[in-house]
Amino acid sequence: MARRRNKGRNINGILLLDKPLGITSNLALQKVKRLFNASKAGHTGSLDPLASGLLPLCLGEATKVSGYLLDSDKTYLGTVKLGERTNTADAEGEVIETRPVENIDEAQIKSILLQFVGEQEQIPPMHSAIKQNGQPLYKLAHQGIEVERKARQITISSLELLRISDNELEIKVHCSKGTYIRTLAEDIGEAVGCGAHLSALRRTQSGPFTMEHAVTLPELEQLATEGFSMLDKLLQPIETALVDWPGVSLTEHTAYYLRQGQPVQVPQAPLSGWVKIFGEDQQFLGIGQIQGDGRLAPKRLINMG
Repeated sequence: MARRRNKGRNINGILLLDKPLGITSNLALQKVKRLFNASKAGHTGSLDPLASGLLPLCLGEATKVSGYLLDSDKTYLGTVKLGERTNTADAEGEVIETRPVENIDEAQIKSILLQFVGEQEQIPPMHSAIKQNGQPLYKLAHQGIEVERKARQITISSLELLRISDNELEIKVHCSKGTYIRTLAEDIGEAVGCGAHLSALRRTQSGPFTMEHAVTLPELEQLATEGFSMLDKLLQPIETALVDWPGVSLTEHTAYYLRQGQPVQVPQAPLSGWVKIFGEDQQFLGIGQIQGDGRLAPKRLINMG
């Protein structure tokens, strides 16, 4: 008789991982999933192998809110190498152009950076996972094929100069989802007049999460030797992903009907929009939406069973 495959633990929560350089976000996810022996896991927006920093990982029922984290704003620390353009717009690629870096000063750079703050259109780089006709752009780029890409609407909320030395700028970027910092670095280089590429990148904030509670893979591996209970203490509650959302609390009676998929009337609920839902004991029940008639409809319910 064949052995039944171990499907892992039904563990639920959000782990804030400080992803190291040199590995993909998916490999980091698989390592964490194995350490927790989690039955289900997903990440909330990948970081390139050459980028480090905050990677929220959703385990179990938390995967139901991963899409909302994917859509959230991010903050990055980036190093822009002036005077060199590469074919990937980052340090992974080959240098395809060099230009002298002349007579730049802090005031000039700060003035240039201000030009990139606000809503704008950005053309994604060829070396990206965006698909065109079912084919990731980076695969076409590796074949030497360049295709026209549609510009995307992005928002850069703030762009600060942290350091300027030699031919490098260190910047802090707070931006909307879908912003390519590699492309921003290239555009900054063109505005300065010498070309540039992104030589280092670290994410420090994703949605409501910061590096404050982030852990490294070596730290996780050490804790794993002490048992699952030590690892599980690191998990953030699922509802922390929605900290800025309005919340509603249901009675046991109302919660029963909501769990059956029925819209319910909730006193003092918001007039419209998405809300996070709690039971009488403040247990997080999931995500709902206020309908036009004022009733609360369930959209993504959490089963902590």
